[in-house]
Amino acid sequence: MDGTTTPTGIPHSDGLRVSEVLDCIRDIPVYRSALERNAFPILEKPEIARGFPGNWMTPRLAAALDAGEAEYVWSTGTHHARMQLIRPPYFLLRSYYRLWSEHPDLAKTWENGCRRVSLTTVLATEHVARVNARRNGTEPAASPSPEDRRLDARTLYLNLRLDPGRWDRADVERMLAEIREVASAHPDGAYHLDCSGYHLAHLVRRAEELGLHSPEAFPQPASIVTAYEFTPANVRRYLALRFGVPVIDLFGSTELGYLYYGDRDGRYHPYLDRMGIELVPVAPGSAIHSLIVTSIRNPYMPLVRYRSGDCVRTSDGSADPEKVVAFCGREKELLETPHGPVAQADLDDRVAATAPEVFLYRLETHGGPGTPARLRYTTFDGRPPAEGRAAALAAAVTALTGRPSSTEHTAHLPIGASGKYAWLTAADGREPAAEAPRGGGA
Repeated sequence: MDGTTTPTGIPHSDGLRVSEVLDCIRDIPVYRSALERNAFPILEKPEIARGFPGNWMTPRLAAALDAGEAEYVWSTGTHHARMQLIRPPYFLLRSYYRLWSEHPDLAKTWENGCRRVSLTTVLATEHVARVNARRNGTEPAASPSPEDRRLDARTLYLNLRLDPGRWDRADVERMLAEIREVASAHPDGAYHLDCSGYHLAHLVRRAEELGLHSPEAFPQPASIVTAYEFTPANVRRYLALRFGVPVIDLFGSTELGYLYYGDRDGRYHPYLDRMGIELVPVAPGSAIHSLIVTSIRNPYMPLVRYRSGDCVRTSDGSADPEKVVAFCGREKELLETPHGPVAQADLDDRVAATAPEVFLYRLETHGGPGTPARLRYTTFDGRPPAEGRAAALAAAVTALTGRPSSTEHTAHLPIGASGKYAWLTAADGREPAAEAPRGGGA
């Protein structure tokens, strides 16, 4: 992948030819002025939404919608606004399954016929229940059954509660029973565990607290994937130690499918069939880059130079998509500091290096640069950190942010209305205004 940019602005790579892109978008109204100028500016989310769906409508798309070959969906939303999309049914699922079947560390469980249990936000579970109810011509059940939560013959969604920190014994026993049922259907007792790292860590902690963590009660997964949001290093380490299998990260979104995959050693690899990537510094001189994507995977809503809203770092600070080493959070959630923008992954590096017992954390700010900040956090075992670590953590946060910082150990941090955690909030609990999410539904 050479990742070069052509005079039109459209990236040219091994997986994408400019001529293919132009063929796909020639009749789409949203691109009309760019086609006339033969120059494509970065496509922002408000431009996608302006005049939707008319700004995307073509005779081909209208026919596909009538035939059920395309459908309207919403991005699932994290703590951000949702965005309406048009795509083939099960677009993201097919992208996931293809990557699962081709991934060097995961393909074996695909080939062996392992079923997939998915432990993520309750919104994702509710989405699956709505899809199934619509297919059956019924209303979604208030408490969806396992059959209601089955996306297809291979995938079952588990979570029925917004806040995993509030799971009780009945919740944990039900989810573990459903995992055991999936595992027992395989001749080797194997299953593939797909999750938000936070949700799986909560389940492990609660199972241990309740004495339900034996291999008989909580079967060992054959493979684990995190694919829904940023997974802190401490959480990844905790899960790898608990299960003894690699925790593989996949990076993608509802509108794009999967773009990169991690390997067992934590290195990222591009997965860019019919895609091109550009990396644009979020600020002059910054080593944090905004991810700009051109994709024709979705034939009904091809995206040209689309700002995904995600941020990355590369191994050498360059804009080379082959050198991505970290997905470091959302562009709208960057914290301004005297030495430039700071992303979620930057704080996470400091937390992981200073206090490996920290589970959840949230940085609360009290105003502009230089004003105080407080890092509130929980720990995996519920106990305060080892002596001296709270002070070291406060010092690390102060050095990173340029704000005089304190820390507070707490038993619980609230989750957002979408079932995902915010790493940065104002002192009154407000999260930064931002846009569409990482990850997504089927």
